[in-house]
Amino acid sequence: MKILKKIFFTPIFIAVILLTFFGCENNRSEIMALTLPKLLPSQSGSGVTMIYTDSANLKLVLKAPKMLTFEKNVTEPFTILPKGVMVGFYNAKGKLDATLKANYGVRYQYRKRMEVKYNVELVNKNGEILNTEHLVWDEVTKKMTSDAFVKITTADKIIMGKGIESNQDFTSYQIKEVTGTIQVNN
Repeated sequence: MKILKKIFFTPIFIAVILLTFFGCENNRSEIMALTLPKLLPSQSGSGVTMIYTDSANLKLVLKAPKMLTFEKNVTEPFTILPKGVMVGFYNAKGKLDATLKANYGVRYQYRKRMEVKYNVELVNKNGEILNTEHLVWDEVTKKMTSDAFVKITTADKIIMGKGIESNQDFTSYQIKEVTGTIQVNN
């Protein structure tokens, strides 16, 4: 009987030992991630409205449902607008020149650059509409650029292309690779 128990339990014992040594596997990147500092926002806000002025002249109004600003453990402070953004651009007389809407935005503090993505719409004072999925606004040069597909709708035509360069108020623009112009009959 002892021999029978020994023959039966020895393979089970060996299997348990083998599973103990080889059954667990650690992913090196997961272990390394545990030691990295967590990237947490230093500021956050909901229902945010920011008003930018220069010499008491209104320049722009930014509205966002949610804003997260990251300043620690990053090479450049940045602000994420994860639930969308709406920007109104104003001229020297305080009149609204253009509006910009997108489902997502990120602004880089040092570069003074904002990128917006997903359902981007830029409308100028003439009612011309730019639609794209990605647009970059350089606050220093006051230029808007994109290398993504763009569609511009005017009163009498639709112009499509790949990429655009425009001034901030979207009154002067150049489409990089025009793919089509469609006349719209009213």
